[in-house]
Amino acid sequence: MGLIRPKALIFDWDNTLVDTWPCIGKATNITRAAFGLDPWTPADLRSHVAGSLRDTFPRIYGDRWEEARETYLKAFAAIHLDMLQALASAEQLLRTAGAAGLYLGVVSNKTGSYLRAEAAHLGWTGLFGRLVGAQDAERDKPDPAPVHMALDGSGIEAGPEVWFIGDAPIDAACGKAAGCTTIGVGPHPWNDPRADHHVADCAALAALLDSFGPHG
Repeated sequence: MGLIRPKALIFDWDNTLVDTWPCIGKATNITRAAFGLDPWTPADLRSHVAGSLRDTFPRIYGDRWEEARETYLKAFAAIHLDMLQALASAEQLLRTAGAAGLYLGVVSNKTGSYLRAEAAHLGWTGLFGRLVGAQDAERDKPDPAPVHMALDGSGIEAGPEVWFIGDAPIDAACGKAAGCTTIGVGPHPWNDPRADHHVADCAALAALLDSFGPHG
């Protein structure tokens, strides 16, 4: 489809703007070991980790999912800031887009308090209008409720002039549920008809935005 110049960019967080697979993998396998389960490989992680804890842990850990959640969160809290790494060109993309007048927000299935702690650690909090994590809205991604929360107060309604940007099909599903334009980001396009466009990385996304010319 022909892309519409955006007024707002709503980003996924993990592995869209920051590299968190090593941290997620470590905390996950600490949890799995505590429950006598085999560790997950990186491929296992990518196939199982997308939804929020409240949506995925009951399926993975059954009746003990709340205990598993507490084990995971304790392990994650101990390591996530030390292991956090911004993806290449992510900060430049955010600062350039914000300076051009685009509204920026985040919709993540990371627990909201951890999401905001990571943004603060990177010095990025002021770049975003809203940082919406898991359990901040009534329902989590892929439900559209977090998208509407992320746009609240911006004067911008969810629609084609809002680009929802993420690294996984759950992001395309969420963006489409809210009526937004959906942009996949990552080295390998995923074959999902809900993705309107795909770019390789943050630098390529910046170039795509530049192709529309000066904002205004």
